Formats: sequence, C-alpha cells, structure tokens
Amino acid sequence: MIMDWEQFASKVLSISRIGIKYSKDPYALENYEDLEKLTVEMLNSTENSDYNGNIYERDIYPTPSTSVRILVFNDKNELLMVQERDSGFWSVPGGWCDVFESSSENAQKEVRQETGLYVKIDRILAVLQREKYKDYKTLVSEYVHYYSGIVISGELATNHETTDVGFFPLDALPPLSRKSTFSEIMQAVKVYKRESDVVFD
Repeated sequence: MIMDWEQFASKVLSISRIGIKYSKDPYALENYEDLEKLTVEMLNSTENSDYNGNIYERDIYPTPSTSVRILVFNDKNELLMVQERDSGFWSVPGGWCDVFESSSENAQKEVRQETGLYVKIDRILAVLQREKYKDYKTLVSEYVHYYSGIVISGELATNHETTDVGFFPLDALPPLSRKSTFSEIMQAVKVYKRESDVVFD
C-alpha cells in the first residue's frame, strides 16, 4: 500500500515513540523527542485537521488497532445489520477489541450488545488490513477479523450505540458507514458461502 504524507508522518511518529521508549542513549532520545514534536506539529497544522495532540500518547509500542465484524444470516439468507447512532449509517455488528479478551469473545459481545442476539462464533472468514479498503484518509492502522455467527438465543434490540437493527438482502444493503466497506463484507460473504478460502492480506 502506498502511504500518503499524513500516513507517512504517522509512521514516523510511531518510530519516534518506539525510540523514546526503548533507547538508552541520551543523544538519540533527544533526537527522537525532537522528531516526535515536529511530527505532531506537522499533523496538527494541516487545514481541518482531525488530529489533536499525539495520536500515540500511550507509553507502549505502537501497533495496529484490532476490530471485529460478524456476519449473521437468517433463514432467508439476509444479513444482520445495525444502524449506528453516531453516523446514521449502517454496518455489520462489531467494534474495537477490548484488552484481555479474545477476538472471538469480543465478536460475541459486540453482537449481543448491538443487536440483542446471542451468537456462537463458528468460523473465521477474513483478516484484513482496513486501510486497503477505506476510501478516505486515515492515520489509524487497523486489522479487522470477520467472523460468521449462528444465533442461539435473544431478540432483536438496539442499545446506546445503535438506533435500528434488522436483516437485509445482500443485493439491497442500506447505506454503509465507514466501519465496514462493501468490498470487505463481500469478501467475507464469499468465504461464508464457501466460494473462497479464508481471506487474509
């Protein structure tokens, strides 16, 4: 993937954070701190910047964020979707993974919280680097795990994150949010239908 200048700056910033955390040389530390300061100023000086402060503030090795998305179908071969309260657009259930919980545990929890349904995660469909599929600039490096889930109990219900939930035919999906692109979903659908092996990049 070819990075734009903001992604390049984010990469430089992550390297400076790694240097600050692990370097013992006082001269190197000073250089890393200068590099961090300059990069933060550069990112925050852009017109209409969405970045305030240091995007790698935590004192850990910067790594990609991990999220999960879950495909759940009904007996009509319709896909479970949720309408997001913050954007008004739709996505398949999912979200960021919480620490000290497995990816599949997070997947089950996200479906339960966002839709009211309890599911059994039966297989992994795709592991994707989301930057390759986004049609907008982002400095968030993200890996997403797509799973398939089987409903075992519960009733459709919304929560504080969702305003609507329902099943939709694949050829009539509602307008999608930025949290799951059509390309990603369809790659996972092909694996679900056993038209493709598990997808990863």
